[in-house]
Amino acid sequence: MSGACTVVAESTITCPACSTVRHDVMPTDACPWFHECAGCQSLLTPKPGDCRVFCCYGDTPCPPVQMSGKDHCAC
Repeated sequence: MSGACTVVAESTITCPACSTVRHDVMPTDACPWFHECAGCQSLLTPKPGDCRVFCCYGDTPCPPVQMSGKDHCAC
């Protein structure tokens, strides 16, 4: 076994404004700072102290956080 990190590239993101839930694929070569809600069209941005919208509103941390071995974002 190589010990390589397996990155989960899928996350379920929940809009804090309208509670719309959407299953999305996270890019592994870029980290979105913004995400438009499919329900209310709100533009989601990271909370203070977090790095990406998937870390804030998704059920899976973004790929760079996963690759760092952390279970949450604290940038």
